[in-house]
Amino acid sequence: MNLLNVDAPEKLGFERFDVQLVITAIALISFGLIMVASSSIDFASARYGDPLYLVKKQGIFLSIGLAAGLLIMCVPTSMWQKYSGLLLCLAIFFLIAVLIPGVGKLVNGSRRWLSLGPMSMQASELAKICLLLFFSSYLARRNQDVQKSWTSFFVMVSVIGVTVVLLLLEPDFGSSVVICLTLGTMMFVAGVPILRFILLALAGVGGLALMAVVSPYRWERLVAFMDPWSRQFDSGYQLVQSLIAFGRGEWFGLGLGNSIQKLFFLPEAHTDFIFAIIAEEFGLLGVLTLIGGFGFFVYKIFSLSRKASEKGEAFSAYLCLGVGTLLAVQAFINMGVSSGLLPTKGLTLPFISYGGSSLLISCALLAMVFRVNWEIGRD
Repeated sequence: MNLLNVDAPEKLGFERFDVQLVITAIALISFGLIMVASSSIDFASARYGDPLYLVKKQGIFLSIGLAAGLLIMCVPTSMWQKYSGLLLCLAIFFLIAVLIPGVGKLVNGSRRWLSLGPMSMQASELAKICLLLFFSSYLARRNQDVQKSWTSFFVMVSVIGVTVVLLLLEPDFGSSVVICLTLGTMMFVAGVPILRFILLALAGVGGLALMAVVSPYRWERLVAFMDPWSRQFDSGYQLVQSLIAFGRGEWFGLGLGNSIQKLFFLPEAHTDFIFAIIAEEFGLLGVLTLIGGFGFFVYKIFSLSRKASEKGEAFSAYLCLGVGTLLAVQAFINMGVSSGLLPTKGLTLPFISYGGSSLLISCALLAMVFRVNWEIGRD
């Protein structure tokens, strides 16, 4: 079987692609690059002596991501389904490897990074794509068993459980939440009986709540989230500075590049809290426009999932469902954290925040969505 399945340019069928989906993706990626430049210039100048250092790196990551995406688009979805079991093993291997001293890099007290030559990659980001492919394949192949058999249910729960335990050992609480919500949504749509799903959801929420309570730094984050102003110079400092950015933005913002909070007041302004800088520079109108763009983007992916399901392509349908859910959940959590709606989590805003791992995996997921779009056509 030809793995890459590369056709001549005149036979690629570009007319099959959803133009609105493509344009929205390009708009989000382009806006992300602009905001990384805006939010990181002063930080990069002080830290690296080059105002454009981080945006150059982001541009390199984007180039690599687009090149990898083009290769992924050449791989038939049937190949991903065929090797989904191997990919699951690969995900577990990544999550175990990152915990080994000397293999995983220790950054800010967390061992989340794998050194891959001149660059690093978050193990959780690699695991996300592998788990999505495995669950898409498993739900497509065993749909009837999933709806009736306890054995299939426990297989999925075991996979989620092992993944979450390994993530919490890093620790990476945010990725645990994203993965649980994404895979749980896929199981719900697949027809897992509501009682089992409720039991799973309660166990998941209870487990995550317990982890938050028994961990001092997580508990401190939760308390600071409830009343950040009482700890505005301690654990609530980051959220307070983020809320100040939202307040300064008012209706229409201060204008691109005119943020004050990015001048060393707001930590992680170009990564986890870039949404606050967007609010400060573009105001409520800009925030609503970005939320609308993400909402439309996810809607188009879900529409593609429904179309694949109608054509009997179960694996492709679950894959698009998983990708759309993952991007939606991660974007919602990032925006919620920045605006004070949710406790602080170390999660990037897909396609927008600075970060090589997040951008590369987002490009890979997007490429798989485009491949599904090409395979099922637009009709």
